[in-house]
Amino acid sequence: MKKRNFTDILLWVVTAELTGVLSALFSGGFSDFYDRYVQPPLLPPPWLFPVVWTILYALMGFSAYLVCSSEESPLKKRNALRVYFIQLALNFSWSIVFFRLEALISAAAVIIALLGAVIVMTVRFYRTVPLAGYLNIPYIVWTAFASYLNIAVILLNA
Repeated sequence: MKKRNFTDILLWVVTAELTGVLSALFSGGFSDFYDRYVQPPLLPPPWLFPVVWTILYALMGFSAYLVCSSEESPLKKRNALRVYFIQLALNFSWSIVFFRLEALISAAAVIIALLGAVIVMTVRFYRTVPLAGYLNIPYIVWTAFASYLNIAVILLNA
C-alpha cells in the first residue's frame, strides 16, 4: 500500500470544501428563502445542512485523493476523476440555481443530473479504489434526499 501524503490529502479536501463555500457565498442568504415557500415534510433544521455538507465534501475530497494516488492506470483514474469534477460543477451550481435564482424546476433538473453523476462517480471510484466508492454512499443518500426536497418544494408551491 502506498504511503499517504498529508499535503495532497489536504489539497483534495480543501478544494472540495472550497467548492461548497463558494457555492454558498454565491447563493446568498437562505433564511428568507424558507419563509417564502411552503416547505416539505422531513425538512431538516437549517443548521444541519452546513454540517452534513462539510462532512460530505471532506469525504468526496478524500475519496478523490484515493483515486488520484492509486496504482491504477492513468486512463482509469482520469475517467473516474472526470466524473468527479463534473459532479462537483453540478453540485456548485445547484444551490445557486435553487436559492439565488429561485429557478426551482431548473434546480430539480440540475440535482437529478447531480444524483446521476454522483452514482456514476461512486461506481467508478469503487472500481478504482473500493474504499473511495464506499465513502461516497452517504453523498448518494443525501443527494437523493435533497432531490426529494427540491421536487417537493415545487409540488407544494405549484
